[in-house]
Amino acid sequence: MKTKLAALSTLGLCLLLTSMAQAADRPNILWIFQEDTSPWIGCYGSKVNQDETPRIDQMAASGIRFSRAFVPFPVCSSCRSSMMLGANAIRFGAHEHRSRRGKKKTYLPKGMKTVTELMRDAGYFTFNVGKTDYNFAEAGDGIYSKIPQKNNKTPWRERAQGQNFFGQIQLKGGKTNTIRTPPARKTDPATVTVPADYPQNQLFREVVAQHHDAIRCDDKVIGGILDRLKADDLSESTIVVYFSDHGANNLVRHKQMPTEGGLHVPFIVLGPSKWVSNPGTVRDDLINTLDLTATSLAWAGIEKPKWCEGQDLFADNFQPRTFVAGAKDRLDHTIDRVRTIRTDRFRYTRNYFLDRVFLQPQYRDSRPFLSSIREAYAAGTLAPKLAEIYFGERPAEELYDVVKDPAQVNNLAKDPKFAGVLKEHRTILKDWLAKGDLGAVDEPDEELAMNGEEKKWGTGVNYQYERIRKDNDGDGLSDTWERVNQRDPADGKLLFTFDCGGWQTEGWQGQGKITNIAGYQGYLDFDLLSGKASLVRKGLKLDSSKNQGALVLRMRSNNKTEINVWANGKSVGKTTVAAGKGYTDYRLPLKETNWTGTIKNLKIDFASQQGTTVAIDSIRVTQ
Repeated sequence: MKTKLAALSTLGLCLLLTSMAQAADRPNILWIFQEDTSPWIGCYGSKVNQDETPRIDQMAASGIRFSRAFVPFPVCSSCRSSMMLGANAIRFGAHEHRSRRGKKKTYLPKGMKTVTELMRDAGYFTFNVGKTDYNFAEAGDGIYSKIPQKNNKTPWRERAQGQNFFGQIQLKGGKTNTIRTPPARKTDPATVTVPADYPQNQLFREVVAQHHDAIRCDDKVIGGILDRLKADDLSESTIVVYFSDHGANNLVRHKQMPTEGGLHVPFIVLGPSKWVSNPGTVRDDLINTLDLTATSLAWAGIEKPKWCEGQDLFADNFQPRTFVAGAKDRLDHTIDRVRTIRTDRFRYTRNYFLDRVFLQPQYRDSRPFLSSIREAYAAGTLAPKLAEIYFGERPAEELYDVVKDPAQVNNLAKDPKFAGVLKEHRTILKDWLAKGDLGAVDEPDEELAMNGEEKKWGTGVNYQYERIRKDNDGDGLSDTWERVNQRDPADGKLLFTFDCGGWQTEGWQGQGKITNIAGYQGYLDFDLLSGKASLVRKGLKLDSSKNQGALVLRMRSNNKTEINVWANGKSVGKTTVAAGKGYTDYRLPLKETNWTGTIKNLKIDFASQQGTTVAIDSIRVTQ
């Protein structure tokens, strides 16, 4: 019996020693995942935060600072979902913000595992402190080891003796409440530079200053994490990676937008030189944060799965990227589809929904920094370039020299001098998307309803929602859409004003040789490429008896233009639009001979000189 016990004891000791030896050969890995943070940090060249972010700066001085790191999405859940798999979320269906959470659960494709599960299978203790926010049903504690919910500032202490850990600690970053920041530590708004794609006023100086303050607050938190690792004698066996999920939260062309501001993030790796080569240096490679997933697996000695798009940043055969890709789909209740490519000097962006302006209705609409932009546009006081960016016609393609123009103010897509660059980037994006893009398919109705119907962040106004709603008065616009846009959903009146930034066309479609009909918010605006074209509106069930008087088109044209309006295939009337810059009401009296019963469709024919520009402010029936 004693012999058997001795043997078991010896075996246990051997297993422990083996485990400890394995642990020594593999590092602990800690991701410090910061929310909503742009790289406005001392070590990234911020003059405002010079000497104000000492702990992050020290990480950079002792580790590797990556100057050009980009996330795959400019929103938390899609970015985090991507990083947990090491693949862009458009590849496996987690691209729609906070999707896959309804009663009908949606899981990852068969065979796919998160980096956390792969680490756990390899013997790592895994933990997460704070936010998860993944767009698949496996989200939550099920993919992490259990840790106490209280006093979890040192979650690594919950692991077994000699066991490696892979963990994440989530920080508030840009969401940090800085109201109680001591005045001596607050950023003076007069010292900051507001990016060129925002109003240059005191409000935005304060927004930019506050983001600097939030970073300063988290610098102290990061220092505390590093201090606790050192106190537990883990500094020499742990790799710490500090990064963010996307850009600044209170800047509307940063967070939720696939721009330089939205996708460029801080990214610093600190660890023993055994695993992190050339400490104290700066790498200017184009980095996708998906590379961190692949690199973490390599550190742990785990073979990279076939779906993983990243690469080991410290591998002997590392090949610098020639581009990084990003995407944007539905965010909260706002539907969009944007794909973008960043190369060494240029950013190319492809917009797929051209019936909505850049600044669609969103969850931040009531906040002063956003409402002030809308108010300035409505009052005509917003700078012309900003009015174009935020409320102008949505271009199908954008191209920016982001070295000269990091704020992406001057779109070069139509500049003939950059035709070759444009063509090259089109090809890069096409080839990248050819590997799979589930965002090309409409989101299921159940998910639309779950995220866009009467939610605390808002109610959707894009045309995609119309298919799950009712239009009880037959005017072609659902009751919900009309209510959200301050119209009467029960009046049965024909009224199109094109004021909704999320669905400017209000269901009208162009026919013939005609450019995109959605102009600046509030108008339809298009060119007659051959001199003749039409606008058509189907899906109506208008009661003509409730729409008597005259059909009024408020419009203008730069050349004399003949128009002919049809209802149910019958001509309602003709008129001539005089050339001019101002909008004029053109009335077509409605007669029972051509305006009777249920109006199911309308058509407007235009005839003018080739290249004529026509703009329409509203279409309505009035007495």
